Amino acid sequence: MPLTRLGTPHVVLMCATLALGLAVDVRTGIGGQIAIGAVFWGVLFYMLRRVEARERQALVACLAIATAAELFLSLAWGLYRYRLDNVPLFVPPGHVLMFLLGTFLARRVHERVAWAVFAGAVAYGLAAAAGGWDTLSLLFLAMIVVSWIAAPRERRLLASTFVLALGLEFYGTWLGTWAWSHSVPVTGWTTTNPPGVSGALYSTLDALVAASTALLARADRRIVGCVSPPSA
Repeated sequence: MPLTRLGTPHVVLMCATLALGLAVDVRTGIGGQIAIGAVFWGVLFYMLRRVEARERQALVACLAIATAAELFLSLAWGLYRYRLDNVPLFVPPGHVLMFLLGTFLARRVHERVAWAVFAGAVAYGLAAAAGGWDTLSLLFLAMIVVSWIAAPRERRLLASTFVLALGLEFYGTWLGTWAWSHSVPVTGWTTTNPPGVSGALYSTLDALVAASTALLARADRRIVGCVSPPSA
């Protein structure tokens, strides 16, 4: 899913927004958090101007799916909690920025590297579950495998986002921006802070975005076919 007109300066801007935004968040209250959210949304809107209309649909789909997932996983399920027990305004656009970074990196990743990431995630997840320190990893592994099978053309993106997301998870939990529950609510599973295969959530998001974008493209073709006049 290549994105047009996305270069190194844009990558630097997005990385700086994510890194500095999370670092500042832990030193402020709700007012500062809202201000950080405004910055994130401003960067996102700037990035939306740098992509074509079809690519913009993918980013909007990413935003919608990520927001719904955050509300369920954090506020409803309690799988992890943010510092102020909310979903900060910078989180939804932050997911889209991560998606953009993943697409940029995916263009530079070889297929064999993607497979190595997949194999490493599976090996760690199985070891963590067998050792009992992260039984939630079995669910995450299932998500990874399903995404890998369902979106074969996006495997470099899935692997790239997995690695980027894992780095962000370690950074965010180290700062204290959010924390994962050791005992997973309702299920009785256990996990670490963060889970070693938490990047599965982001990879699954990528696969869902790819699927929704394909469905939208198919619907657009049907609409065009219905309104186009018959050829002579």
